[in-house]
Amino acid sequence: MKRRIISALCLLIIIVPLYLLGGICWAMAVGITSIFALKEALDLKASHVSYPLPIQLTAVICLLLLVYSKFDGYNLAFGVSYVAMALSFILLLLPTLVIKKYTTKEAFYLLGVVIFLGTVFNTFILFENFHRLILPYLVLIASMTDTFSMIIGKLIGTHRLSSADPDKTIEGAIGGITIASIIASFFYIKVIGSPNIPTTIITTIFLSIISVIGDLIFNKIKRENDLQKFSKIIPGHGGILDRLDSLIFTVLTYVVILYII
Repeated sequence: MKRRIISALCLLIIIVPLYLLGGICWAMAVGITSIFALKEALDLKASHVSYPLPIQLTAVICLLLLVYSKFDGYNLAFGVSYVAMALSFILLLLPTLVIKKYTTKEAFYLLGVVIFLGTVFNTFILFENFHRLILPYLVLIASMTDTFSMIIGKLIGTHRLSSADPDKTIEGAIGGITIASIIASFFYIKVIGSPNIPTTIITTIFLSIISVIGDLIFNKIKRENDLQKFSKIIPGHGGILDRLDSLIFTVLTYVVILYII
């Protein structure tokens, strides 16, 4: 636990100043982080065969094209660039004609991972440009839901939430969602400002539920690949995807909400 807390503090010391600086500093940090996340996805050996180095490097290029496409926060509603996606399809599918061990099945898995991560990390940059307090709000939802779900689950949890994660309990999830929704709603209303308080509260509760679902999905991926953690890059926490699991689905869902509203 001590190691976990120290790592979390170190991450905050690094991430917070970068986010406050914003602009190119934040964009570079997001791009580098996305590459580590891609590596963790490519290390899931049960999901696919090992990719040749040239294919891995091509995947990194395609990922960064997606991460850095449509840099302006006003493009949030229009999604990831079609040009970046088209180039990704071309660059990752064409090599299947000349590399025998690189099949179309493996190419489509890789494309899915690249587009998924590219969209997510692109959104991290867009939110910084769109409204600087939105991403902290979403981080607060995901982190508080995860933290209090774990604490309450250990204290009073008796009913398993899902087979995807035997440590998660229904009691813990309900407690985590309740407390996280209160904290995050208060932050949004008092710090960001809300013209419609009931909508803010309902949206926050819904996003908190989504963060639990996102966590379960990533835990299912680890179980299918017989892993405890995606990697050991963050002492006491695991990998990039271990830290971002619930936040990823929270962010993506909020993009949909913004589009609908």
